[in-house]
Amino acid sequence: MFVALGLVLWLATRPPPLTVQGEVSSDRVDISPRVPGRIAKLGANVGDTVERGAVIAELESPQLASSLITAKAALSVAKADLDRINSTRPETIAARKADLAAAEADVTLNQETFDRKAQLARTGNTPQAVVDEATRNLELAVRKRESAQAALQLATTGASPEERALAAAQVKQAEAALNQRDADVGELTVRAPIAAQVTTRVASLGENFSAGSPLFSLIDMRNVWFTFNLREDLLGGLKVGDTFDVTVPALKSQVVTVRVTVINVQGQYATWRATRATGDFDLRTFEVRAVPTQPVEGLRPGMSAIVAWSKRGS
Repeated sequence: MFVALGLVLWLATRPPPLTVQGEVSSDRVDISPRVPGRIAKLGANVGDTVERGAVIAELESPQLASSLITAKAALSVAKADLDRINSTRPETIAARKADLAAAEADVTLNQETFDRKAQLARTGNTPQAVVDEATRNLELAVRKRESAQAALQLATTGASPEERALAAAQVKQAEAALNQRDADVGELTVRAPIAAQVTTRVASLGENFSAGSPLFSLIDMRNVWFTFNLREDLLGGLKVGDTFDVTVPALKSQVVTVRVTVINVQGQYATWRATRATGDFDLRTFEVRAVPTQPVEGLRPGMSAIVAWSKRGS
């Protein structure tokens, strides 16, 4: 009898559990274009569920289309210049060979003339001035032959290694510019990065948007969790992996079992300040995040979650 009476008194004097209210949250993604453009087509509206990679908007930009054409033309010019530098025209080589043959014939002629004049000079039948003139003519013919040989070698080998390297580098630079323009034009098609539900649509047909301006907001309905803010003296040894029950009023007070995944301290601003009158000390606030142990039909971000909380171990 005394035991029963003590139990009744203990239950009567025991403080009721603390009611803690939390909220259902999920990943939210704000979709914005990387390049500016005008909305040409909309592929999703508020409430739609879209799959990952689905086209939700298409933009148009005459400036980007023009720059893409310019980049393609610049690449064509760079490739043509590289081909020109790497090529040797047969006509040019044939002309240089003909010049060399003519130069060699001049050398032969002037050599013979010089030999005759020198022989006459040794016998005293011609003045030295004539020999000197023949010497200069022979020297000039030899220099012209050397020039013709160099021109033929240049026509045969083509451009220098430095010129070839420069032309090749210009082709690579033009290709990089074209790839960048292609990427920019590709960004005019806006796709959903995740499978999610559209909750907000800012975009309207014909409206201009700058890069980074939000078009849509998506929420990942497949990844929802509960968030609670607890004073640290209420944690009572709560740890990651623990489970407890929550009540969701929006689902006809359905009881959902959840598992703790994160216990994270909040910033200094989230502190319960002490009062000198009671002699308390400052208490920090912790965010407790928990996920349902089983999928819950109809659970949506923003719904409230109620927990009859009692300190662990009490």
